Amino acid sequence: MTPALEARGLSLSWDGGATLITRDVSLSVGRGEVVCLVGRSGCGKTTILHALSGLSTPVAGQVLLHGEDVTGISGRVSYMLQKDLLLPHMRILDNVCLPLTLSGLSKREAHERAQGLMERFGLSGTEGAWPAQLSGGMRQRAAFLRTYLMGNDVVLLDEPFSALDALTRVELREWYVSMARDLGLASVVITHDVDEAVAMATRVYVLEGSPATAVRIEPNREQILKLLGF
Repeated sequence: MTPALEARGLSLSWDGGATLITRDVSLSVGRGEVVCLVGRSGCGKTTILHALSGLSTPVAGQVLLHGEDVTGISGRVSYMLQKDLLLPHMRILDNVCLPLTLSGLSKREAHERAQGLMERFGLSGTEGAWPAQLSGGMRQRAAFLRTYLMGNDVVLLDEPFSALDALTRVELREWYVSMARDLGLASVVITHDVDEAVAMATRVYVLEGSPATAVRIEPNREQILKLLGF
């Protein structure tokens, strides 16, 4: 079966190739799967997400979306940053509808489409609330719904749970894995938390070395720590 998203031999650099950040990184994720990228700070995890999203072009290698070469083409996958980035002057329903209204849908149509998903995302009753009135976990659920409404089945998540308290983090990551599986989303998640990677991932890619290469392993805590040098 063709992966939803695949990277083949990505070598990445910010200076035109003079200094490589990653070398020959390959990974794949299918619909309903969660793949975690783990590595020390500065090893190139976010740089890989930039390449997967088309925000940057690799020195070498390809990015394939459902078998189509989309290397350097942005807007084909959804990308959610660590912060929820909800607009404080907009109510929650309008915040989650932003991808729909920006795509040209009327406000009424956007509200109708989003309203049908509020309960599924655990947001019933928050439609008229301001972001400041919600807990961190609820704000993150709203950010997830806004990301989903971009209409892509591939989602890139850069440390989406790191700003939450420990109990909320566990609750929300379990909810996300279940929801992503039900919706058929293919997810690539950056995390610094080894236990989080083990709990969430279908498989883990550990970045090691300089320039970094990716080692694919099963979600095993001891193996991940060993590769990270602990």
